[in-house]
Amino acid sequence: MQFRPDPYVATVLNCAVWIFYGMPFVHPDSLLVITINGIGLVIELIYVSIFFIYSEWPKRRRIIIALIIEVIFVAIVIFVTLTFLHDTKSRSMLVGILAVIFNILMYTSPLTVMRRVISTKSVKYMPFFLSLANFANGCIWFAYAFLKFDPYILVPNGLGALSGALQLILYATYYRSTNWDDDGKSSEIELPGNTTP
Repeated sequence: MQFRPDPYVATVLNCAVWIFYGMPFVHPDSLLVITINGIGLVIELIYVSIFFIYSEWPKRRRIIIALIIEVIFVAIVIFVTLTFLHDTKSRSMLVGILAVIFNILMYTSPLTVMRRVISTKSVKYMPFFLSLANFANGCIWFAYAFLKFDPYILVPNGLGALSGALQLILYATYYRSTNWDDDGKSSEIELPGNTTP
């Protein structure tokens, strides 16, 4: 299998942290953050399930281990936040900083693919619609955060819009030099978000 589930597994964690960030007892008036990331979490779990069904046992084991680690991590964050922080300002700050870190990692993870695109002059393993969605997602959330002035959403999504724009520029630059008939069996392609060992 040429594609790896790592970016989708990483996005599961990202969505889970943002859902917790949007909870009224952490960051009030963030219903949009909860609903969008809730939908995103469901979609990412479907992607991970598809990878799981069609993968061989070593990749299945990696997916299981990664998801268990993510569940434990989110449980620890929830426990610490609700036990030791008693107001929404401090809760928003802790969970917001974690959400920013995971969001930046999610958005910058395509750098490994972008490096491969430049070295091979091929965009075969950098899907256009994923890059376009990355760009649009960053722009929309940047605009939302700018209107509400929420720095925890503003900073990572501004970087996400920039990352998506760079991917689209690379796609336009190297689209014509891509050999679409190459079967790509020489090596496993590393997609962004290598969160598992």
